[in-house]
Amino acid sequence: MAREKIKIKKIDNATARQVTFSKRRRGLFKKAQELAILCDADVGLIVFSASGKLFEYASLSMCEILHKHGTQLGNTLKLGNKTFDSLTGNSRYADLKKEFDDKNRRLRQMRGEDLQGLTIEELTNVERTIDVGLTRVMERKGRLIMEQLSSLRQKEMQLLEKNKMLKEKMEELRMFEKQALTDHGSVNGFHEESQYSSESVPQHHDLTADTSLKLGLS
Repeated sequence: MAREKIKIKKIDNATARQVTFSKRRRGLFKKAQELAILCDADVGLIVFSASGKLFEYASLSMCEILHKHGTQLGNTLKLGNKTFDSLTGNSRYADLKKEFDDKNRRLRQMRGEDLQGLTIEELTNVERTIDVGLTRVMERKGRLIMEQLSSLRQKEMQLLEKNKMLKEKMEELRMFEKQALTDHGSVNGFHEESQYSSESVPQHHDLTADTSLKLGLS
């Protein structure tokens, strides 16, 4: 049975298109490899999918193959002046460099530099941008100041609470010492009074002896 010939046009179904891409890509890379081996040829193959994904095959280093390609086309640019992206025709580096230069110039303009050549409208836009940025900076600064004040108030309350607790402990210690001194004085007074009473009262046998002497008794 003869194989049905596929009409060469874009496949509308996304799933079928992806399946066909994978199959044909593998076949294409296989043919490129066979060509390089059988014919001793330098082959370089670059494929980008619809989503921008890169697939590549090179019998040698891809950089060497592209360098040969540039030389054959009379491209005499030196690698020191152009990057590998320039040799492959990819303008990503140039776009990034342009974006960097634009942002760097805007930054200098916001610092009040490189204002020559700007129109009144452009200067107004720069002024507006600076005003908006300054407002945000002031708001941020105000929030930080309020946060620091709140933190200081909390520390102040904690210190006051600790000070109050220390005062209460000191007061308790003073009361304890005062009570101890009072109790100690009471005990000393009791001992002195007892000693005085015992010394002032004469002993019983001494009184009896004195009485016997006075009466002339033996």
